Amino acid sequence: MNKSNFSRWAGVIIALAVVVAAALLMFAVATKMHVEEGITSRGRLFGLWSILYDSQAPDQAIMYTAIALALLLAAGIAVVERRIATRYRRSGDVTITPLAPKLIMNKTRGVFAGPITITVLLPAHNEEASLPGTLDSLFSQSHPPDRVIVVADNCTDDTERIAAERGIEVMPSVGNSKKKAGALNQVLSRILPFQGDNDIVMIMDADTQLDDGFLEAAASRFANDRALMAVGGLFYGEPGHGLIGQFQRNEYIRYSRELKRRRGRVFVLTGTASLFRPVALREVAANRGSALPGIPGDVYDTAALTEDNELTIALKSLGALTVSPSECTVVTELMPTWRTLWNQRLRWQRGALENLGAYGMTPQTLRYWAQQLGIGYGVIALFSYLALLLVMALALDSWIWFPFWLGLGAVFTLERLITVWKGGWRARLLAALLIPELCFDMYLNVVYVKGIIDSAVGRRAAWTHLQHEAKTEVKVDAA
Repeated sequence: MNKSNFSRWAGVIIALAVVVAAALLMFAVATKMHVEEGITSRGRLFGLWSILYDSQAPDQAIMYTAIALALLLAAGIAVVERRIATRYRRSGDVTITPLAPKLIMNKTRGVFAGPITITVLLPAHNEEASLPGTLDSLFSQSHPPDRVIVVADNCTDDTERIAAERGIEVMPSVGNSKKKAGALNQVLSRILPFQGDNDIVMIMDADTQLDDGFLEAAASRFANDRALMAVGGLFYGEPGHGLIGQFQRNEYIRYSRELKRRRGRVFVLTGTASLFRPVALREVAANRGSALPGIPGDVYDTAALTEDNELTIALKSLGALTVSPSECTVVTELMPTWRTLWNQRLRWQRGALENLGAYGMTPQTLRYWAQQLGIGYGVIALFSYLALLLVMALALDSWIWFPFWLGLGAVFTLERLITVWKGGWRARLLAALLIPELCFDMYLNVVYVKGIIDSAVGRRAAWTHLQHEAKTEVKVDAA
């Protein structure tokens, strides 16, 4: 199977692996459990089908085995990830891992590349409503940027005029049909040749606002670690948008909490706000078309639906050290409608799957494959759990309390509550209700399945670009 076909079928491969694993687990449980007379009861679903149920807790051996397998899997992934990271930090192979910390430290030993400077690129397509707030957040930083460039991509509103009136440099894209990635490639090709090792390049969405201290913390990280190639931000959702907004804020809070627990080890160098050493971006461009997917000379792979995720994998594949410090936080826009949320998440999911297909199974992508397998298994587990609850509720003449399952539900609810505690009372209330968030998770699971199907059949991807003032949604073709 060539790279193109593997990219299309990566999601199907993951789905099949998950289904097989779930089937084997169900088979193992079924062969272990023996129905004991006097314990099993019978109900009828719609008066037609007989349903057997057991009010007793599962066999202890089954529970202990499930817990042991989960712990072993989690520990195994963590150990493998740590060994891979250590191996690449110490790599001395300049042809395979030119950005490995050992090589970078040797190359820059005794060399002072000047003080840290920050050049910010703001890719903007009709961002007249959000751009002023973004610029305010930049220039109110304790460590303000040295240069800001608005990358105006096919703008038909006053984005360029607003930037120019505030004295901001504007670089319009020229004949760009490759969306954000194409516009950034044009500007990066112009500025990267003149950047020194400490002239940091920041890519930041024009609808994002930095929390105070972001740039100071990032600059400090780069100044104190010559091997550090990129710093990513932790993002939180903007206020507003009612229930759908709170769903997204809770999701982002949990994601940021997980990154903090990983001590900043990056999943994705988020497109909302990330900083890069020029040498890292130049190495990516030099390796496109050979060690990395894409067109030679391009920093961003314009074929990728999720350019930030793809660039993260590219940097890791070259041995780069990256981090998302807890001090680097941003507030980003949320999707205000279910339609825009659907399009955004479908693009994210398809992009993640297709990026894995483009890179294949490598040490650097192992963690991402495991993550997708976990999501896939979660789809089956949640659907099965909710389906069984529904069948039981419809089959029983009267409600029966199942202490074991109620106990598990209480533990699950507590976990959901604790992980959003810092989000305030609205976040806590939504988490404590449990059912609404489970429905939201099912919504995202449907997106996951749709992403696998669309990728496999080669369907063209589309998503919405938000027009903030008019509140309209413009459909953009991804191909």
